[in-house]
Amino acid sequence: MSQPIPAGSLSGKTALVTGSSRGIGADTAAYLAQGGANVVINFRNKAPRAEKLATQLRELGVDVLVVGADLTDPASVADMMSQVKETFGALDLLVLNASGGMEGGMGEDYALVLNRDAQLNVLDAAAPLLHDGSRVVFVTSHQAHFIRTTPTMPEYEPVALSKRAGEDALRERIPSLMEHGIDFVVVSGDMIEGTITATLLERANPGAIAERRESAGKLYNVSEFAAEVALAAVEPIPADNTRLVGDVSSFGGE
Repeated sequence: MSQPIPAGSLSGKTALVTGSSRGIGADTAAYLAQGGANVVINFRNKAPRAEKLATQLRELGVDVLVVGADLTDPASVADMMSQVKETFGALDLLVLNASGGMEGGMGEDYALVLNRDAQLNVLDAAAPLLHDGSRVVFVTSHQAHFIRTTPTMPEYEPVALSKRAGEDALRERIPSLMEHGIDFVVVSGDMIEGTITATLLERANPGAIAERRESAGKLYNVSEFAAEVALAAVEPIPADNTRLVGDVSSFGGE
């Protein structure tokens, strides 16, 4: 892995990355740890992967807390934040990475519950741990960010709409966050090769990834996009609180 954040620049900081036992979340946690941050790894049902990652990150000399939590369960989230408070006392960085909605066997409103309601609840539960100088990063996709003006694949539309609803709800909190000196930024990326979502989309719509890659000229892989998420934790906040990663020429305005 490359090292987008200078070593030591996050020393003494604590970061919680939701959905960080694998994929973008895991690589984001690793980049933050490389920068010197202590890390909270959150997982839903991938405990062995989470523990393996924690072992690797501790070798960097940082402290790592592994917490299993179902983000759609407020009690589970509250328990996670209690563990964070007990271990680290405060949070300097909250990365809202976990999302979903294409999984089978879930309730009809699961995408909205996870991608909107749970995101707000995690932010609210973390609020007592955040402070002047903290930052919240929300991870989304172009297909969701631009869903109001640019149609997406039918298979992904419910997820895209729910993620945009989550983004909108979080953005409504910006004035309140700013009052407390807390930064907020959205990181939106194109389809990311190698993610679970991309795999499910390809299964539902064979050829979709190749078609998007040809249209965009390039698609980021998991590690490349995670580096951008990690950079969003330390670089200046854009005026519109939005960091767009990858080609957006085929998307309309927001």
